[in-house]
Formats: sequence, structure tokens, C-alpha cells
Amino acid sequence: MDTATVAARLVELCSQFKNFEAMQELYADDIVSVEASPRPNGSLETKGKEAVIGKSKDWAAAHEIHGAAIHGPFLLQDRFAVTFQFDVTPKATGTRASNEEIAVYTVAGGKITREEFFYGVNANALAR
Repeated sequence: MDTATVAARLVELCSQFKNFEAMQELYADDIVSVEASPRPNGSLETKGKEAVIGKSKDWAAAHEIHGAAIHGPFLLQDRFAVTFQFDVTPKATGTRASNEEIAVYTVAGGKITREEFFYGVNANALAR
């Protein structure tokens, strides 16, 4: 798949709240995920498909998700961006928060090989 096809498929699946299906289908085995704030282990990066999916599953389990929306994709050669809007309550705090993040994806060989997240002002609500 080319970048535009991968991007359209990611948006399609995420719009249907099938984020984990999108990851299984579209992520390369050696994907690198980069967060704007450090993970509990102190690293900004998570490497490998299963570790990246696990990170996202941990985030979903730690939050009550009231709503989510995705916009895009916005294409540039082998990369694309989407915006995610979230309305969540972190279970650890019980404080409901809404925020946006921009996700930039890199595609090679028909798979997403890198994802980078840029958070809005309520970064603590979104940190994975």
C-alpha cells in the first residue's frame, strides 16, 4: 500500500473505534512510537509492534473514554498526520479532561514504521 492508502485505512478504522485492529493491520513489526512526555520507564520511545500495541492498551485501560474523534489524513510524501480529539477521565485522578493530539506517521513498505505524538495543553490526560 502507498502512503495515501495506509493513511485512509488508519483514519477509517480509528473512526470506527477499531484502533487496535488498525495497529495489527498497518504497523510494521519494528515500529517506533515516540511520545511527547516520558513513559513510566523514563523513555520517550517504544519499539516493536507488540510493545507499541501494549502501550496503547495500557493507556485505554487506565482511562474512561467518553468520546474521541479523528481528522485527516494530511499527506506529505512518505508521511501523514492526523489529529485526535479525546474526552477522557484518567482512572488515577478521576478528573475529566478534553484535549487534542497530532500524530505524525511514517510509512515504508506499505506499513507504518514510526509514529510521533504531539500533545495539546492537557498533556497529562493523554500521556501513554
